[in-house]
Amino acid sequence: MPLADERVVLRRATPDDIAPLNTLIDASVRRLAPGFYTPQQIDSSLRHMFGVDTRLVDDGTYFVIEVDGVRAACGGWSGRQTLFGGDQHKADQQASDAPVDPATVAARIRAFFVHPDYARRGLARRLYEHCVSEAHAAGFRALELMGTLPGVPLYRTLGFETLEKVEVMLPDGVVIPCERMRLEL
Repeated sequence: MPLADERVVLRRATPDDIAPLNTLIDASVRRLAPGFYTPQQIDSSLRHMFGVDTRLVDDGTYFVIEVDGVRAACGGWSGRQTLFGGDQHKADQQASDAPVDPATVAARIRAFFVHPDYARRGLARRLYEHCVSEAHAAGFRALELMGTLPGVPLYRTLGFETLEKVEVMLPDGVVIPCERMRLEL
């Protein structure tokens, strides 16, 4: 957990955060995913899947946690079609990113990453609680996400259930095992 003398700030991400957050995501995946994914899967996922989805930044639903002024974690939620992936993944998929009806479709929990120097200190949980509060206030009654293998234990602890195991095929033929998960609010 953050120490009492550290200053922890949760704020909305801005366009100025995008490049530094992509650097944070790279560090997170490279240092926290070994043991869950192979080096080839890690490299491919960073090239084709993991990264900031700038639509979330534009929508004001992507957040940064700073610890003593250092970007330590990021994550968000969305009321749009896209379930996962950064800008590069959406470009590869050419998927619709239209808004969804909160009465019939779950909000998406999106792109949670913690810098490895700040892992296991409650930052992802704090981001999650903030996102749940906002999604609930926007009328959503359920949450869905695409859990990467390093994140699945956290999401299970938060009450998510696996709907299906998914093998995400990336453009270079590399497969990334994930789990599509859901939680009723």
